[in-house]
Amino acid sequence: MAPGTPLIVQRESGVDYVTLHRPAVRNTLDDSVIAALTQWADAAAQDSDLRLAVLSGSGKTFCSGADLVWMAHAVDYDYEQNLHEAWALSRLFARLDTLPFPPVGRLHGAALAAGVGLAAVCDVSIATEDTVFGLTEVKLDVIPAVISPYVVAKIGASAARHLFLTGERFSARRAYQLGLVHQVPQPDALDTTVERVVGQLRAAGPKAIAAAKALIAAVNGRPPAKVAELTVETIADLWVTEEAQDGMRAFLDKRTPGWLEGDDS
Repeated sequence: MAPGTPLIVQRESGVDYVTLHRPAVRNTLDDSVIAALTQWADAAAQDSDLRLAVLSGSGKTFCSGADLVWMAHAVDYDYEQNLHEAWALSRLFARLDTLPFPPVGRLHGAALAAGVGLAAVCDVSIATEDTVFGLTEVKLDVIPAVISPYVVAKIGASAARHLFLTGERFSARRAYQLGLVHQVPQPDALDTTVERVVGQLRAAGPKAIAAAKALIAAVNGRPPAKVAELTVETIADLWVTEEAQDGMRAFLDKRTPGWLEGDDS
């Protein structure tokens, strides 16, 4: 690992463990982290060997939002320069949100501002009971604009109106109630909880997971009649794939499906 590397990626049995690595500044995001994470996500989206990813942070904190030193440069930027920086951040969240495999958030310490956005684009987010959350941007006279589509989709407009406007910090239990996180273990059970979820996701068919993610995005907020054709065609298409045929036969034959053969995890 090179000195100053803002991101550590380790692969084990088809799982990328992706760690924000700026513990001295509580894993805040700057242009180097955004570029490194985007580069990883772009490559990962094309990697057929990758089944899922676990996103975490080094040290005592998951992610405390944007780096204030980096943000301070915006004071001297013109509109076009600020637009360029905002688009870079937007592309990162869009890429993470649409990965064809599930990112799992391993949250501890604090997830603030953009850290909440990272939790929101993970398909499964797991936070220790003592993790603190907050959409604190208004305290700096800015707003969580780029992350807003993903956060509002998770917590709903009513909670967003409260939390975006007050900047109030909230507990992991509150985050669970809002749907931002999905499990809230004790700190000493975080890794076992994450690995249990990893095992559950690895047991599912990769094509089925990718199709399920696409389906959720397509049907969310739309009445059943408007998506009936899409849902019928989606399942009909999947039934005839080699992976689905193997999965159904494996279930009937009480054997391991092909995507798990040779899996020693």
